[in-house]
Amino acid sequence: MPLDIDRILRQTFVARAEYHPSLGSTNDRAAEPAARDGGELPLLVVAERQTAGRGRVAKRWWTGPGALAFSLLVEGRTVGAHEGRSPLVALAVATAVVDAVAPLLPEQGLGIHWPNDVFAAGRKLAGILIEVLPDRRHVIGIGLNTNNSLADAPAELQATAATLRDLGQRTYDQTDILVELLQRLEGEFRCLCHEPQSVAGRADALCLQRGHMLTLQGKDRTIAGRCRGIAADGAILIETPAGTEAFFWGIPVPSLGACR
Repeated sequence: MPLDIDRILRQTFVARAEYHPSLGSTNDRAAEPAARDGGELPLLVVAERQTAGRGRVAKRWWTGPGALAFSLLVEGRTVGAHEGRSPLVALAVATAVVDAVAPLLPEQGLGIHWPNDVFAAGRKLAGILIEVLPDRRHVIGIGLNTNNSLADAPAELQATAATLRDLGQRTYDQTDILVELLQRLEGEFRCLCHEPQSVAGRADALCLQRGHMLTLQGKDRTIAGRCRGIAADGAILIETPAGTEAFFWGIPVPSLGACR
């Protein structure tokens, strides 16, 4: 079923929307000058198929047939953007995804993997990529595995990814999901502006890595220790031999022998 763009514009805070059957990257399109300066924001860019979707650190994001891939272009003030708050934006978005999807997947262990992934049943269900433009506008990209199936996924993803269709054994109305998610995002953005500590607290409650051994892999440094959750400023807390330390950098991976 195609997306009902008119309904999305009526029922959410989105001011403009673009739908593309195929697009290299929704984030790239949202960041183009023609999109940035073409009218009121927020702008929603949705693609039925992405040919060059991106994740963090240049990783590619698989967008299989039936997945939901979109980006939002918002003003910096929409997310309360200033120095020190940016790490919370990805966590706010991840929280909105969890809350939008949770009623569809009861008892599937939904939660957040810091800094920007949503997991269900121990596998990655959604990824988030946030890019800040020079004018402080934010491009918020979300890839959510909805009506796609792992049967169509690359072999290397079939053991680590999840989709709503596979977990719920049915297909879903994409417009319903997107409207709910956008409404949740609007609420999270209000919290970022007025009560950022509540965003961090909610993300901490949803953190699936708490209590597990993690290794943070950075460009010049690697840290290993037990995860103690998410701090009030969005940093991940790792218990190391030197004590509990807060980190904003790194790619977290489970240490050998640790439960995911």
